[in-house]
Amino acid sequence: MRIGFHVRVGGGYDAAVAYATKHGCTSLQFFSGNPKTYRVGAIDTPALQKFAAARTAAGIGPVAIHTSYLINLASEDPKTVFNSLRLLKNDLAVAAVGDVAYVNTHLGSYGTRERSAGFATVVAALEEALDGVAPQVSLVMENSAGAGQLCGGTMEELGACVRTIGHPNLRVCIDTAHSWAAGYAIDTPDGVARFFDLIDREIGLERVVMFHFNDTQIALGGHRDRHWHIGEGLIGIAGFRAIVEHPGARGKVAILETPGEEDDDARNIAALRGVLDGAPVAAA
Repeated sequence: MRIGFHVRVGGGYDAAVAYATKHGCTSLQFFSGNPKTYRVGAIDTPALQKFAAARTAAGIGPVAIHTSYLINLASEDPKTVFNSLRLLKNDLAVAAVGDVAYVNTHLGSYGTRERSAGFATVVAALEEALDGVAPQVSLVMENSAGAGQLCGGTMEELGACVRTIGHPNLRVCIDTAHSWAAGYAIDTPDGVARFFDLIDREIGLERVVMFHFNDTQIALGGHRDRHWHIGEGLIGIAGFRAIVEHPGARGKVAILETPGEEDDDARNIAALRGVLDGAPVAAA
């Protein structure tokens, strides 16, 4: 399993690679721009190619772009969908230039309308985004915590997207905190086995290319997106160990999106390495 952080690139791509290398990352995730604006800047091809070369030299890859938090492909407002697609297409173009394998996105909320109508909007948007996508770039749908009218909170809904669209470059990211909040009990080997069986049946394990590894303090089925430190929440070390030991997780990328600063990052990646190595890890 390739592991890493979501890294800041505001201080420059070289600093981001140095940070990831310092902590022994073999993958990473980043925002290609400001995640809180609809503005799209010109693509800096030389900088992105240099970033790719530095990652390759450091043994970091494959890597992911996380799209803007503003993206809502399910919106009932055509302007929001238009702006969301503009952001998503830009990230896919950046990925093609910068040797980034995955563009990970949330799908958004249906708002007040029927889910079937919103689902049709999501499918149309994803099909448009995938039209002409570079063959080496995958558009990766992330599962949600399932609150209210959020799209993608169940494996069945993500699987319906995959089957309806049928594009080989449409993939899935499983966020552990979101899965727990959506009601999937992944804190025991039996629970993890049932979860992976469901993923395989509804989506296909080959479609899952990424995990976001985040613990959480939200109650099971609480439908709230709150990340916590690895092994210090309700999923716990036993849950993460069951996930990484499951055959369905082999060869995937795992990105930490845990809160805090560098000391917290170091503690979380050490906990994850302990899980991968099979060593006992005590919660703080």
